Amino acid sequence: MNRKLSHADNLIHQFDTVLRTLVPKAAQPGRPSPANAQPEALLDDDQRRDVAGLMRVNHTGEVCAQALYQGQGLTAKLSETRVKMEEAAAEEIDHLAWCDQRLQELDSRTSYLNPVFYAASFGLGAVAGAVGDRVSLGFVAATEEQVGHHLEAHLRKLPIDDKRSRAVLEQMRVDEAKHERQALESGGQRFPLPLKWGMRLVSKAMTKSVYKV
Repeated sequence: MNRKLSHADNLIHQFDTVLRTLVPKAAQPGRPSPANAQPEALLDDDQRRDVAGLMRVNHTGEVCAQALYQGQGLTAKLSETRVKMEEAAAEEIDHLAWCDQRLQELDSRTSYLNPVFYAASFGLGAVAGAVGDRVSLGFVAATEEQVGHHLEAHLRKLPIDDKRSRAVLEQMRVDEAKHERQALESGGQRFPLPLKWGMRLVSKAMTKSVYKV
């Protein structure tokens, strides 16, 4: 018989999710990294630093995604919406771990700003979930659309020979497109263009700060 989770159980689960998201090497993927099937490229120092900066930005994006889904799941009105958030979050954990692994291979690190972005994204997710499931799912769709544009830009910037990083970002792009589609099919509200432009400006600010920090 399944025991109903108590408030304390939920708090422990939330805290565990925070740790697995913010502590380097703590996230355990459910799928092997697409990079594993690709050879390592011979990158010079400048290329290695640039790729590490790009992968650090992508890792922070996944930290934000985890926080967003966690906040939304906490305040979602319908159990079906909460389940969808949990399913998407599981795939985002894969992305988080893959980016972390790639940063280790590049002898680099995750961003020092991750706790700040986690807290901000959690708050946004909780507010969106409290407003209503249509808005919450719409926020997911709009966010994933922005992430898709962001990944396409990074794929164009990667060195041609860096097949390991490219494999990771291409699979992430496929997954994010699926999350966007599922959110809209589940009743998510399409956000107006001005709001999407505002989200893009925030994303650009995050990218510039995290690339080196």
